[in-house]
Amino acid sequence: MGFTNDAMTKHTETPATVVLKQHHVVYTEHVYEYVEHGGTAVSSASLGVDEHHVVKTLIFEDDAKKPLCVLMHGDRKVSTKELARQIGAKRVAPCKPEDATRHSGYQVGGCSPFGLRKPMPVYIEKTILDLETVLINGGKRGFLVGLPPQEISRVVQPVVVAVALVD
Repeated sequence: MGFTNDAMTKHTETPATVVLKQHHVVYTEHVYEYVEHGGTAVSSASLGVDEHHVVKTLIFEDDAKKPLCVLMHGDRKVSTKELARQIGAKRVAPCKPEDATRHSGYQVGGCSPFGLRKPMPVYIEKTILDLETVLINGGKRGFLVGLPPQEISRVVQPVVVAVALVD
């Protein structure tokens, strides 16, 4: 399933797109009107794509307050209990928005796994890798990039996990 966005003619430059270009990743740009707390339901509806193909970038902290990044399908939630078990932590919890921004360098709603401010482990839900193409945040609110999930693996080298909860 390829994504197109004919309305997008200018190229957006963010820390994420800089990293993608450095790694010679071919991607498409998709702009939509960002809605506070709208999440992937808004972006997928705005762009006319299945929410399962929109990948959200979530910043968590483990029990030692160390940040970690989780890439999850837009229509799924992360089982924090299962994530903690799979990564060998006692506990994992979502960061407060200000902590997520401090760790990632991105505003919540615009966080990308590419060009993170602080080095941190990145985890990807294994079924994302089964998709042909995904949309993932390109480094700012209202801006997604479309690419094969194998490119995420190549650039970010995430650890594959199975931690999805079905809503």
